[in-house]
Amino acid sequence: MADVVIVDSGVANLASITSGFVRLGASVAVTRDPIVVRRAPRVVLPGVGAFGAGMGALRAAGLDGAIRDVAANGTPLLGVCLGMQLLCEASEETPGVRGLGLIAGACRRLPGDVRVPHLGWNTVTAAPSGGLVATGVAAFANSYALRDAPPGWTAAWTTHGIRFVAALEQEGDRVVACQFHPELSGAYGAGLLGRWLTGAKVVPTPAAAAAPGLLPRVVPCLDVKDGRVVKGVRFQDLRDAGDPATLAAAYESQGADEIVVLDVAASAEARATQLDTVARVRASIRIPLTVGGGVRRVDDARRFLAAGADKVSVNTAAIARPALLSELAAEFGSQCVVLAIDARRSGEGWAALTHGGRVLARADAVEWARAGAGLGAGEILLTSWDRDGTRAGPDLELLRAVVRTVRVPVIASGGIGERHHVAQAFSAGADAVLAASVFHDGDDTVRGIKDELSLRGIRVRR
Repeated sequence: MADVVIVDSGVANLASITSGFVRLGASVAVTRDPIVVRRAPRVVLPGVGAFGAGMGALRAAGLDGAIRDVAANGTPLLGVCLGMQLLCEASEETPGVRGLGLIAGACRRLPGDVRVPHLGWNTVTAAPSGGLVATGVAAFANSYALRDAPPGWTAAWTTHGIRFVAALEQEGDRVVACQFHPELSGAYGAGLLGRWLTGAKVVPTPAAAAAPGLLPRVVPCLDVKDGRVVKGVRFQDLRDAGDPATLAAAYESQGADEIVVLDVAASAEARATQLDTVARVRASIRIPLTVGGGVRRVDDARRFLAAGADKVSVNTAAIARPALLSELAAEFGSQCVVLAIDARRSGEGWAALTHGGRVLARADAVEWARAGAGLGAGEILLTSWDRDGTRAGPDLELLRAVVRTVRVPVIASGGIGERHHVAQAFSAGADAVLAASVFHDGDDTVRGIKDELSLRGIRVRR
């Protein structure tokens, strides 16, 4: 019998959570068989997606009863992100659908005065009792959360607009539930997974917790063609820049907050992103991974999630059929759906391009960002075609226009060549800044950029 049995609900980033435990030396089995779940020594209920779809998948496979039995028998149970929400009684995300009911209370949508989904790194403030959950910084991806700690549970907290439950522990460590993703939270998350496996407790320290609130993300981008990282100028004259798994691991070691892998040939050549590249990158990192290129339907996204992606990015296919954004959000949740927009200056505004910048597809890129967010995109990856690869600095006017228009997180891309360019993008409202050639060519590092941001008074994850 495996050390850990992961429940396959059909709406989970299974490769990510599996990799997290394998790195710790645990044997892992992934199953949809209720009998295997009931016999497991330890059970993980993960999830990336929508509450209704998750509960529907559990009930269809008879896994809802198996999970309740596991909890009743005292088997250690870990709920992660959507998995934590499924353990609750209900969620505003899908009214009328009952949850597993192991945690009293309903998950509610985060307030409208902050950008939702809550995507990125935030402080987890744990109880001082020395349980399994420590105080630290973890990776979140949620639009709904539990606002009150139910009786009989020890809560850790975070804040995004309001204070909400970041994690719950039941007395005796039988059930641990995390709104964040420990498998994507670097050394902090690996420590939690290790304690859950061994039963070791946190050693309380007098160090004060960092102030809660989302930290701006520095995101290296790996443009991939034929399994190799490439880089060019305005999507042209591509040159080889290295192996994606090797580069991803190096950038994580420098402090990268996320990795983006974009297959720059997938749309033009009508083929899917290579799943083996995604799998190799996932095996090399412990931070969130976004994958784009070739996502044309829900099943494409599901395959990428199974291979190791945590979010999927869509561009050409969404412009061709905007309903794709709604379909992806309904199945996986908006926090999993990134709308990539390649914008080129056109008259007084910007047009949206597709097929690697070769086709002008929509006359107004800013309006397309607004429409896409309304259809279900939970994040905008905004690339200035005019600045891409030039290192001339971001198009701040374009960035500000989109930030003003949407209420979802915005990633600024294109033109990063100097450290102060990153600070400019954050000052203009970006939630994350994506860069490629400055890293691939060895002209700067993620660590160096974060050092500069800290000197400028911008809080970053260290």
